[in-house]
Amino acid sequence: MERIKFDQLVDAKGLACPMPIVRTKKAMNELEPGKVVEIQATDKGSTADIKAWAKSTGHHYLGTVEEGDVLKHYLRKVMGEEKEEKKHPHVVNNEELQAKLANNENILVLDVRESAEYAFNHIPGAKSIPLGELESRLKEVSSDQEIYVVCRTGNRSDLAAQKLTEAGFKQVMNVVPGMSEWSHKTESLTK
Repeated sequence: MERIKFDQLVDAKGLACPMPIVRTKKAMNELEPGKVVEIQATDKGSTADIKAWAKSTGHHYLGTVEEGDVLKHYLRKVMGEEKEEKKHPHVVNNEELQAKLANNENILVLDVRESAEYAFNHIPGAKSIPLGELESRLKEVSSDQEIYVVCRTGNRSDLAAQKLTEAGFKQVMNVVPGMSEWSHKTESLTK
């Protein structure tokens, strides 16, 4: 295979969400428009995360190459003025979500973390659809309920909330800060 040319390398190997995106943002801020960055990551969820982040910022996602355990993602910085990163406008905090759950309201908690993350710790009754599978599994999401999207920190859930809204879902909330600071009841698939 021919070596892909890039202008800057971002080493995110061994890091989990949101760190590959954090490092990518920093690199893109320092890069001249039109230049290409290679992001090396081992987190399988990084492909969906980086694609979605590129779309929300206007940078061009060029593709991903898998070499052993390393995913090499390629992005090209947009020309001209940098677009401001788009954020989902409807946000609630953990306590607001917990209050809805405590009142037994008819809501859907959608967990968009990777299935392994979900397996070890999730909100009781939450539906697991990893961000990278969301578009292909939209039929599994009810449009009759308010949807509360959760991830570890609020980054993937923000991207998922944008995707759901773009797909026509009307009542979508991003839960911030998400599972990293969830202090209420959780379940685990492992005992």
